[in-house]
Amino acid sequence: MSLLRTAGRPMLASMFVAGGLHSLRRPQDVAPAAEPVVRPVTERVSVLPDRTEQLVRLNGAVHVVGGIMLGLGRCPRVAALALAATLVPTTLAGHRFWEAEDPGDRAQQRIHFLKNVAMMGGLLIAAD
Repeated sequence: MSLLRTAGRPMLASMFVAGGLHSLRRPQDVAPAAEPVVRPVTERVSVLPDRTEQLVRLNGAVHVVGGIMLGLGRCPRVAALALAATLVPTTLAGHRFWEAEDPGDRAQQRIHFLKNVAMMGGLLIAAD
């Protein structure tokens, strides 16, 4: 494995481990923002938990496990794909810049949205 991959994977994974731990410990902080995305998904996919906080915890667990696996280089392609898949609803729920009324808030949410898109690009490269 190259030195760049050895250094880059944990750097990319760090955001997922930190965010996932927060979602596991305090799902109530994230649940209100996740609600608009969770409802349509749980209505279509019956195997998922009904409660938003449970789904937030599940997503957080995937982020922690996937982030650790990616960071340690254990099944990094599978881990990167799992993280990329969970990043889509996370981004759509948490950074809905198109709904923000305040221009400052809209700008901040757009930055976070684009940051997540960039992270998804890194994950897709890692999965290749």
